[in-house]
Amino acid sequence: MPDLTARQNREGDLASLARLLVDPDDLTLINPNAGHPFDPLEWQEKWLGDLDDKSFYVLDETGREVGFFALRVGIGPEVRHLTYVFLDESVRGGAGAELAALIEKAARDLGALSITLKVELDNAPALNAYLSAGYEELGRSNGMATMRRDLD
Repeated sequence: MPDLTARQNREGDLASLARLLVDPDDLTLINPNAGHPFDPLEWQEKWLGDLDDKSFYVLDETGREVGFFALRVGIGPEVRHLTYVFLDESVRGGAGAELAALIEKAARDLGALSITLKVELDNAPALNAYLSAGYEELGRSNGMATMRRDLD
């Protein structure tokens, strides 16, 4: 299993995300509405533009960026909504619990009491990772499951 850490993204630092998302299928996976190829300006203005949104890079044991996730303000400041989760293929497979722990720590550090997310029902590895991490499925619609986890 990889030894992963997370660091908060510096505002506007999307060069590593652009490097991670060179494959159009990966870009579509984390944001089907984003333009191809990856456009940092589009992401700054449209997808990560809210000042209260916080994004994070996932780092491997060498400090190399191997993933990304964002925590947007949910239905209130005590709720963070998880979006744009991506892990490089080199660290997939068995990293779900470790990634979930990094996300929860980041959310707690932002003052969140709970995390919500949506996951595609046909993405079994992600769905199973969230269920294993204690997320509760709230409902299903349009091929997506809405989930929530209250933080201790």
